[in-house]
Amino acid sequence: MSTAPVIEIKNLHKAYGALEVIKGVDITAPKGQVISLIGSSGSGKSTILRCANLLEDSQQGDILFEGEPVSWKGTGHGRRPADRAQVTRIRTNLSMVFQQFNLWAHMSILQNVMEAPVTVLGQDKAEVEIRARMFLDKVGIGDKCDVYPAQLSGGQQQRAAIARALCMEPRALLFDEPTSALDPELEQEVVRVIKDLAAEGRTMLIVTHDMKLAHDVSDHVVFLHQGRIEEEGPPETLFGTPKSERLRGFLSATSHA
Repeated sequence: MSTAPVIEIKNLHKAYGALEVIKGVDITAPKGQVISLIGSSGSGKSTILRCANLLEDSQQGDILFEGEPVSWKGTGHGRRPADRAQVTRIRTNLSMVFQQFNLWAHMSILQNVMEAPVTVLGQDKAEVEIRARMFLDKVGIGDKCDVYPAQLSGGQQQRAAIARALCMEPRALLFDEPTSALDPELEQEVVRVIKDLAAEGRTMLIVTHDMKLAHDVSDHVVFLHQGRIEEEGPPETLFGTPKSERLRGFLSATSHA
């Protein structure tokens, strides 16, 4: 078994044209740990997640998956992953849960959860269905297999999206603001699921505006400010005795929000 971190990001730089949004960031997600990224809008949190999952190309720095570095060709804005097969393999092992659910409207919830393992991984349909039903039960919507996304609340749709991510049996789950599109009571349904997953020892990288969630589930919290890591550490330290003025200001602002 590999003891390397599931995801390791070293000196990551990302720019859109002349605008540099990530300015040399290092983040490590060891196996079984929950790493939360917090910070104001525009601090680069979601961009880091998208770079880790190779949905976005970065201009500089290394991204390693279980110790294996992503191979690149070109430099700067011309830099691209060199090996498409490697990208596919890494992506299928890093399941992303988006803010806006991204469920297919024309498929039932069960079909949504089964689609990628069957079509992308080529797994046996009957076996995938058993697993899909199990994960829908796990997130508390096992009775919704045959309904369509439009018939579910936002919280139920997001839980279906989490079941879909789990059905890929990934090495890590990446959450991009999983609760920000939800009303407070629906948010709690999703938070409960994420807490259960954390308790199981799943490797997770979570971008969140929910400080209570970050405090409760994280092993390590990273506070980003304008594309750089301003402060990081265990949640007790970061939320209990923040060192930087910026983090104190951010926590003060979010506690009154």
